[in-house]
Amino acid sequence: MRQVLTFLLAVVPFLWMAPQAPALEHSFVARAVEKVAPAVVRIDTERAVERQPFDPTLIDPLLRDLLGDPPLGQERERGQGSGVVIDPDGLVLTNAHVVERVDTVSVTLADGRQLDGQVVGTDSVTDLALVRLQGHDLPPKAPLGDSEIMQVGDWAIALGTPFGLERTVTLGIVSSLHRNINSLGFADKRLDLVQTDAAINPGNSGGPLVNGEGDVIGINTLVRSGPGAGLGFAIPINLARRVADQLEQQGEVVHPYIGLQLVALTPRMARDHNRDPNALVQLPERSGALVQSVMPDGPSDRAGLRRGDLVIAVDDRPVPDPQALLEVVDAASLGTPLPLKLLRNGRELTLSVKPAPLSELA
Repeated sequence: MRQVLTFLLAVVPFLWMAPQAPALEHSFVARAVEKVAPAVVRIDTERAVERQPFDPTLIDPLLRDLLGDPPLGQERERGQGSGVVIDPDGLVLTNAHVVERVDTVSVTLADGRQLDGQVVGTDSVTDLALVRLQGHDLPPKAPLGDSEIMQVGDWAIALGTPFGLERTVTLGIVSSLHRNINSLGFADKRLDLVQTDAAINPGNSGGPLVNGEGDVIGINTLVRSGPGAGLGFAIPINLARRVADQLEQQGEVVHPYIGLQLVALTPRMARDHNRDPNALVQLPERSGALVQSVMPDGPSDRAGLRRGDLVIAVDDRPVPDPQALLEVVDAASLGTPLPLKLLRNGRELTLSVKPAPLSELA
């Protein structure tokens, strides 16, 4: 017993002085999430919708005699999405489709508190909206990055509340940049999207997409389901910032339009068309934005554009495709003439179009 005690007295001081195990090193994902997570919120909405009356001919007469006519009136429809705080005064950026035409907005903060939210404004064209938190001790704003410096292959981390599961984080990369939303079947939107393979699901809408440093680079907006599933899309944060500024200051976003429906033309497409003996017109074998239709009494109609015109430049900038023209129109001032250089029947001419507000079509 004395030998055991002597051994312990000799060894314990060395154990006491032994170096401690190093602290666990967390991944860059954990550090990025820690940086932005306090600003990520859950958004729950409600609105009243009219019950649709049943067609009496579709109801079994026996059941109708037994149960009576179905009740009419209103019922409550609930929705859910995500958002991110971008201002210390409690401004939350989210998707327009999350909070459009709702009666109430409830926002759950990262610390579990629930606050009422007021919709400041929505813009369906870019699918962005701004909500103001009603309360005190508001969460810190998220650090916003620069979506212009992103590269394909950069890390992408999606945060939000998919399927109602709060504080969910998924990891992937930036799969593509400048993905035109029209190619995904949304003809009424004006967006170049960030594509990612980070899992984005229903409920993620409006939540942030962040880079490896924890800076917000996009606002999650939609996921491709069915064939091609696993592709998520986010609105670049630089565009979201500009839209948020206009919504805060004006309550709406003004989008210029010129009233053209365009399709991309390439030399190969033109040659294939021109080889057809039944072709009514010959197309110029070059790239540009081909006018498919002109909106009656729209800005382009008033300027003299016609179906079949090929727009090749705008304001001295080449137009290789419709998207190039749309970018210039988006940045144009209302009422300020835009010179369009086009080809018509083999002749080059320039027409001036004055962009008008898209809201006038509503």
